[in-house]
Amino acid sequence: MSLNDYIGQVINLTVEREAAFGYFLSNDEVEEDVLLHKNDTDREFAEGDEVDVFLYTDSQGRIAATTTIPTITVGRYDWAKVSSVKSDLGVFINIGINKDILLGIDDLPVHRSVWPVEGDLVYITLRVNRNNRIYARLATDPIIEEKMIPATRTDFNKNIQGHIYRTAKVGSWIYTAEGFKGFIHESQRKIEPRLGQKVEGRIIDIKEDGTINVSLIPRKQESLMDDSERVYHYLMSRNGAMPYWDKSMPEDIEERFQMSKGAFKRALGKLMKEGKVYQEEGWTYSKENNEE
Repeated sequence: MSLNDYIGQVINLTVEREAAFGYFLSNDEVEEDVLLHKNDTDREFAEGDEVDVFLYTDSQGRIAATTTIPTITVGRYDWAKVSSVKSDLGVFINIGINKDILLGIDDLPVHRSVWPVEGDLVYITLRVNRNNRIYARLATDPIIEEKMIPATRTDFNKNIQGHIYRTAKVGSWIYTAEGFKGFIHESQRKIEPRLGQKVEGRIIDIKEDGTINVSLIPRKQESLMDDSERVYHYLMSRNGAMPYWDKSMPEDIEERFQMSKGAFKRALGKLMKEGKVYQEEGWTYSKENNEE
């Protein structure tokens, strides 16, 4: 067999000879040897030693070996971190070896706004093309379904977090920290999350097959808290006085706070109930800054 048949996989080889820059490895089953460069190992070997190595292709297309065994190999899936983004190529992913692996443009969403960014996590395996180059391949729904843990009715309304593993116009698919497979309909998000992005939401439905529907929109009380904090922050940035109150025009509120008049009134009402603000002649004041 050829070493080409083992690219992207782990193989046990024997040290045939040592060179100044590394070791040449082979075994009785393969037709050629491969270089284990000293930059690709933190161990020393002698002729005749057996060693498990991962085979990959370097930047010049040559087969190389490393004693760093990644959790992601051909046919084996795991999470890996995005290391960089190249708009004309795709995203590069760190699987733990000295060379980052490309997830090409054709395997990424059409819209660049939902491409992964540096630090995002994607669930991938490896594939080898006809030129023996290694590329990343995203997990499909059947792969996630094999790995998923079914949710039960007791999980309803629970908060969850996870990473987006697939995106489409109608919504996004999430694999959660608990192992649930979920769907986020476009109506249940304020903005479309990126592929690989970590998001937090809550379970709004459990299907018969154990998959879940997820909402990224905060619960009403959580949304209220966010809005009231935003209003109060703006008020304090103006030394405790702002020319907005519960009778302000809806368009003025939308322009300043990016919220509806109803949301603004609820936020203002919460602050008034807490004794933090009061209204007077078209203005809202902080009690803290206007105490006599």
